[in-house]
Amino acid sequence: QVQLVESGGGLVQAGGSLRLSCAASGNIFSINVMGWYRQAPGKQRELVAAIVRRGTTNYADSVKGRFTISRDNAKNTVSLQMNSLKPEDTAVYYCNANIDVGSGYGVNYWGQGTQVTVSS
Repeated sequence: QVQLVESGGGLVQAGGSLRLSCAASGNIFSINVMGWYRQAPGKQRELVAAIVRRGTTNYADSVKGRFTISRDNAKNTVSLQMNSLKPEDTAVYYCNANIDVGSGYGVNYWGQGTQVTVSS
């Protein structure tokens, strides 16, 4: 059984910062891609940032230069540092990880989601 547990959401004023963290636990052999997605009311879930095991990152254009994703492979954790937050960043943020439990292929797992609200 694999679990992703997120923490760090909350309410912040525009221009402020928040840091999200996600820890994967359970029967984990390896984790390839880890990332953060978000879903605002009435909108589809979208990729915010992703990072592969070697450290290569990918960001949505809307967050480039403001958000930084990082991971600790030894601890199976991924974090998202969010700076210069804007009201349009308001959404539920989900942690995602592609995890191999020893079968030789990866399966996508999701966290429960954490609310980020940015007030103007």
